Amino acid sequence: MTSAETITISKVEYQQFLEQKARIGWLENQLAQLKRLIFGAKSERFIDYSGQLCLFEVPQETPIEKPQIEITYTRTQPEKEKKHPLRAELPAHLERKIEVIEPENIAPGAKKIGEAITEILEYEPASIYVRQIVRPKYIVESTDESTQIVIADLPSLPIPKGNAGASMIAHIATSKFVDHLPYYRQSQIYKRQGLHLPESTLGGWCNAGSRLLELPYQSLKSIIRSSDYLMADETPMPVLTADKPGSTHKGYFWVYYDPVRKLVLFDYRKTRGREGPNELLENFSGHLQTDGYTAYNNLDNQANITQLACFAHVRRKFDISLDNNRALATHALSLIQKLYDIERKAREEELSYDEIKQIRQQDAKPILEEMELWLKEQINLVLPKSAIGGALAYTLTLWPRLKRYIEDGRFQIDNNLIENSIRKVALGRKNYLFAGSHEAAQQAAIIYSMFATCKINGINPESWLKDTLSKIQDCSAKQVHTLLPRQI
Repeated sequence: MTSAETITISKVEYQQFLEQKARIGWLENQLAQLKRLIFGAKSERFIDYSGQLCLFEVPQETPIEKPQIEITYTRTQPEKEKKHPLRAELPAHLERKIEVIEPENIAPGAKKIGEAITEILEYEPASIYVRQIVRPKYIVESTDESTQIVIADLPSLPIPKGNAGASMIAHIATSKFVDHLPYYRQSQIYKRQGLHLPESTLGGWCNAGSRLLELPYQSLKSIIRSSDYLMADETPMPVLTADKPGSTHKGYFWVYYDPVRKLVLFDYRKTRGREGPNELLENFSGHLQTDGYTAYNNLDNQANITQLACFAHVRRKFDISLDNNRALATHALSLIQKLYDIERKAREEELSYDEIKQIRQQDAKPILEEMELWLKEQINLVLPKSAIGGALAYTLTLWPRLKRYIEDGRFQIDNNLIENSIRKVALGRKNYLFAGSHEAAQQAAIIYSMFATCKINGINPESWLKDTLSKIQDCSAKQVHTLLPRQI
């Protein structure tokens, strides 16, 4: 029998071993994230399957032999009634073009006893027409033998001396910024309808329309600044500039959302530095909900800002770390899911802000206290550079901001509402690729602000823009706020 061999290593070698182990864990985490990005599911919803039986790993049990007998019988197979799929009724607001088909060779004196009605959905291409404004001229002779030519005033047009009406500009803008159709695709669509409109013409019309929205945009910005609870996030926007020929400049849309008044503001900036939020939030006083980006932490107005964090980002961190430490990640995700169950219940029951605060204090607060204690216990038991270590550290760093949402029923548990508004920009980038200039990026920010606010308030963006462009030339500066997608 041989005795166990003892290996002695120095402190330096042991430290190198720990560093290599940490690096291996970090590299495994990077590989797992890459596989997840390529092959993994995109949903962040967590479902705990720990209490369910495993499909394949069934525990082996010793079979008990029982006496067997053979039974035979005959059964008549019942006829199954064939189920026909239910067809949804066509919307009542759609125009009905009635087509009556009489039977052939009907005998004289036949009495009509009813009729069979079949509704079929048909499509006609968009109708493009020319609005021709005719203004007759008259000569009015006066008693002093002088003459005067009288003609009616031309109605206000979005583009003075232009040939694009409000409805045309609204359709072009909606097609690009809502339906993600770049100008060259729209030009091809119009060409199939016998109308030649170059991309430059479409872009010029849309830019002219966005410039008309500058005053409503400034009004929206003032209202956003006056709020006492905002969400904030940012997303990149590639921009063509003369400074970087052959490549694009990486600008940013800084997005601010008022969840109470349901208003969204896109603010374009050339960088991701804190200059953007520093300027816009210069006079802001209240609660600001963000992710963990540090640019929001050192604003000049920080003394008047109370920060909230986002539990969706925390859930994302633990979801990524499932492959690293499934036990710890699953426990964290289970606790987070309980918090979200409370929020779902509040939405389904349509509770008031006071009732939401009450149910959070009663049900969510104990879960948060349990989670905080668990986080502090586990943080020292994992490798700092591992995926689970990073998730624990991220959560503990933001914990005072994370648990603050239970203090007011208006506050949200996460930033998902503002991320939903940003999603349109991400889809648009894949189609039109970039903005032609910094000015074009700011004009896009104006349109995105209005259209995002329309979406949140359930307003048809094309109808709103058509109506606004028709009125804005005659609207006074004091009444311009009435043109916003939501009356304030």
